[in-house]
Amino acid sequence: MIFTTSTTLLSVVVVTLLSSSPSYAFAPTLASRSRRCPMSSLTMHKAAETTATTSTKTTSTDNDDELSSLLDVAIHAAKLAGSIIVTNMEDKTNSITKTKDSSRDLLTLIDPLCENVIRTTILETFPTHDFLGEEDVPPGKEASAAAIDNKLQSLLAAPSSSSSASSTSSQHNRYLWIVDPIDGTTNFVNSIPLCMPSIAVADSSGEICIGVIHDPHRNETYAAIRGRGAYLNGVRIHCRASSGGSSSEEDDDDVLLGDAIIAMGSPPATESMQMSLAALPYLMPRVRTVRMLGSAALMLAWVAHGRLTAYWEYDLSSWDVAAGSILIEEAGGRMTDLNNERWNLRTRKICGSVGGTVHDEILDVLREAGVI
Repeated sequence: MIFTTSTTLLSVVVVTLLSSSPSYAFAPTLASRSRRCPMSSLTMHKAAETTATTSTKTTSTDNDDELSSLLDVAIHAAKLAGSIIVTNMEDKTNSITKTKDSSRDLLTLIDPLCENVIRTTILETFPTHDFLGEEDVPPGKEASAAAIDNKLQSLLAAPSSSSSASSTSSQHNRYLWIVDPIDGTTNFVNSIPLCMPSIAVADSSGEICIGVIHDPHRNETYAAIRGRGAYLNGVRIHCRASSGGSSSEEDDDDVLLGDAIIAMGSPPATESMQMSLAALPYLMPRVRTVRMLGSAALMLAWVAHGRLTAYWEYDLSSWDVAAGSILIEEAGGRMTDLNNERWNLRTRKICGSVGGTVHDEILDVLREAGVI
């Protein structure tokens, strides 16, 4: 069945989630909070009574509350979209509505539906926040690069929370939501359960502060807040596990290149496809195996989890990478461009890994292949 209106869709999905989904605890140290209230009344009451001698502590607490509220809404929105994906995946009437930049870059009826539900869910709680979704942008890397550049210019120009402007204006555009409603659309079209929503939030400095990737097929919700670690269904994860060792924070042994499981894409754009093909004869003899899973979000999340050693791609948009980038960094890995500079929202050539010397070795192989 295809959902034809967002109102019907929201009603059906919300009832399903509230009745069957377990509550999500980001970490044992975080108090549970209402999805619809950025700060509880008790917190607001205490904040009003706080004296100047404790203002620094209060500011920190308020910021923690705000980030936790952002995370709650991101998880809620991702689960709503995930439910739509699972419900509609086997319905072959959800035909491709059009192709984008090439015959291999697909758009279905469900992509914009998922994006609309995510947007609506976010803006109900944060009406002044900015939003960038894949389905809002014309196809092609030039349009994608221009879209994130325009959003970042607006974000960086927004007043900070310490500005003397009014409360409403100081909150306006302080956060940018970056969304891929279905990462892995070709998988979705072919009923391959490797497709999912990816949601990130950038703060007023352009830094990703929240990332959520929800895999509805395995009921795995990856989430991170900057500075607080990365989690899978509320349990902290560390990415240094691809070599078969433990994923404990103390496990600092480097993964050997010969033991590495490398993920990469099968991109629709001609130049990216050529670079991917050029890399294969150099990578495959030197690593344990290469995997192409068809979802950047999933491959980045699995690097953070330690299921994969690294994931590289010649050209990706901000919405493909934003949520996964913070997951990898908060899980102890490295997220860079192909020149080994730290990833940012304008970066298009990416490599995310479990870290250590294997990251540099992968980039060396790509350089040898002529990709860099």
